[in-house]
Amino acid sequence: MDPATLSKEKSVGSENGSEQSFGSCGSEEKNLFEYFGCVFHLGVNSIGHEYCHARFLLIRGKYVEMYKRDPHENPGIKPIRKGVVGPTLMVEEVGRRKVRGDKDVYVLRFYNRLDEEKKGEIACSTAGDARKWMEAFDHAKQQAEYELSEGGSSRNKLNMDNEINLEGHRPRVRRYAHGLKKLIRIGQGPDALLRQSSHLAASAGTDGFFDREVGDVIEAHEWKCVRTVNGVRIFEDVAVSQNEKNVLVKSAAVLDASADTAFEVILNLDRHQRYEWDMLTGDLELIDSFDGHIDVVYGTYDPKYLTRWHSKRDFVFSRQWFRGQDGTYTSTWEIRDLNTSMGSNAPKCLVTQMLEIPSAGWFKWKKSHFSKFEKSVPYALLGQLAGLKEYISANPAVKYESTTTVVHSKFTQVSISNGENGHEEETQAHEEFYDAIAGDSSSSSEEESDDDEEVDHKDGNVKLRNVSWAITSLTKKRASATKKELDTNATFTEIDPNQFNGSLHKEKDEKDTNCWTSPSGMGFMIRGKSYLKDNTKIMGGEPLLKLLAVDWFKVDKSVDRIALHPKCLVQSEAGKKLPFILVINLQVPAKPNYSLVLYYAADRPLNKNSLLAKFVDGSDMFRDARFKLIPSIVEGYWMVKRAVGTKACLLGKAVTCKYFKQDNFMEIDVDIGSSSVARGVIGLVLGYVTSLVVDLAILIEAKEEEELPEYILGTVRLNRIKPESAVHLDV
Repeated sequence: MDPATLSKEKSVGSENGSEQSFGSCGSEEKNLFEYFGCVFHLGVNSIGHEYCHARFLLIRGKYVEMYKRDPHENPGIKPIRKGVVGPTLMVEEVGRRKVRGDKDVYVLRFYNRLDEEKKGEIACSTAGDARKWMEAFDHAKQQAEYELSEGGSSRNKLNMDNEINLEGHRPRVRRYAHGLKKLIRIGQGPDALLRQSSHLAASAGTDGFFDREVGDVIEAHEWKCVRTVNGVRIFEDVAVSQNEKNVLVKSAAVLDASADTAFEVILNLDRHQRYEWDMLTGDLELIDSFDGHIDVVYGTYDPKYLTRWHSKRDFVFSRQWFRGQDGTYTSTWEIRDLNTSMGSNAPKCLVTQMLEIPSAGWFKWKKSHFSKFEKSVPYALLGQLAGLKEYISANPAVKYESTTTVVHSKFTQVSISNGENGHEEETQAHEEFYDAIAGDSSSSSEEESDDDEEVDHKDGNVKLRNVSWAITSLTKKRASATKKELDTNATFTEIDPNQFNGSLHKEKDEKDTNCWTSPSGMGFMIRGKSYLKDNTKIMGGEPLLKLLAVDWFKVDKSVDRIALHPKCLVQSEAGKKLPFILVINLQVPAKPNYSLVLYYAADRPLNKNSLLAKFVDGSDMFRDARFKLIPSIVEGYWMVKRAVGTKACLLGKAVTCKYFKQDNFMEIDVDIGSSSVARGVIGLVLGYVTSLVVDLAILIEAKEEEELPEYILGTVRLNRIKPESAVHLDV
């Protein structure tokens, strides 16, 4: 987070629907956020038994404490675990899991990216609460980063090599709420935590790592509304030829509820609830679940509601879902929050359901409203959205019951160890939170006893007037980026592509497969010069760096610092003569594991004052907050397109990234397997990879006025890659 942002107030939805803010308060504590609420603490005790305890979690600034009871209602109670959130803490959304027999919870895993043995888990009763806790921990990381960037005293700097057990230190009692005007409560408290709940509130706001409502890739589909039925719009993808056997269709509607609420209702298997809106798949039973984001369900339906001539049928199908950094849920359904109009805080979300169906019955239905298509299963599936909309409208408790509230603080005596008292003389290191939540400290025995149980797209800004204008525009953009990011006073180095070869060959012609090429940035939307004022995005230009080669390796286990391998082109004589090389090592989890290695080069040294130079020489925290990738499935199965999406992703926030700088190169190792969500997406992609054309763009996110407009750092197009063509790399 930009230090300036820390002083800004943030708005969240309150229980009564009014908007309230928090953040402004006096002195050194002025900019600290405070979150609190009930969670489940998951773990294994000293005799090997798994436990799931209801706990009260409190985050203030970068400090975290866990209590058995709410300290606001029990003054003087001591925390059973405590610590700080450090810059190497990673928070991963593991997905849904059953605990205590039959209760579904949403699990967050904590680990140190430098030492994954240090880890722990908490769980929330709803997906919305899990997302809000992720935002809370991210704010804590930003607070730690801000304090480090401000050059705080050694007492405040995180000492990773000298961790101590804070349970052995008697914490000071202080008025932690002094000067804080608002506190942010996540969840409904222990009673609501312990019962199954699907009531969610509007999001407390975005976390600043993504842009809402508009994709960052120019849309390949052309959706046309062909009919409106019961308040639901029915669309057809008219970009596909009518001669195709199948056609892509979708239904879309705006619901008076948050995306979290709609997601919970759709995923809920409770028969009584589904009977109220789902005529087709109301009788569902969970068979199995995998990896937190996939489950297999068995169901029956009675076709008499469609036609009287068929007997009952049963079916088995899998449901796979993903949640993007912007809070959008994606499966065959897509659910995303909408920005409501000024003065209105009622939550709204846009829900769409996409299907691929036989074209014959569809085209007849478009021509004749009384077609047999209305008695078919595809039509019933499209009609589910109308039932969902009516169900939510008829149940105000579902729409408006809030799980995130803002409450006025009182001067409560609560035990907090933050080491920021100016009169405290001793210097102290702080226990990291992953140790605090999973460590075998002296509090373990106490813990194990549980006696108390749309942004405007601005189309006018990106329309091409003519071909010559487009070429001129792209040339100007690249020249501008070159002047800003590279040292134009240094000697130009001619890059000869014939000197560099990877294991994956470059595309020879349009019919070539299992190859790569480097497209222009015209297919990607990036932040324009005035983005901070009006959120305008512009079409990307030519990449700043030249793609030299691509390696497609098969490895026994993930390989870091692959640029140091003797076979790597960075180690060649030609590679050593280049001013700067950026190596992107995408580590693909599979059996076997793969590494897709991209090599980008600059023809001049970096400008020392440029954003790219700051990224190369900066801290890992800065790099994680800026390294951005935009994906696009140009050709391929629609479900894969939907899963991958078109939104820019800050990779350092989504998966573990390791950075290595030496001589004239920098390598970024992207561990896709470090996130269960990313593993699910890449598993789906690998299943269809031989029929996919994938475009990727990498860039450094611009967050300051002087860093705008953004520019494309590099691109790659991967054309129908064959896994068996990967070359084995001996390490």
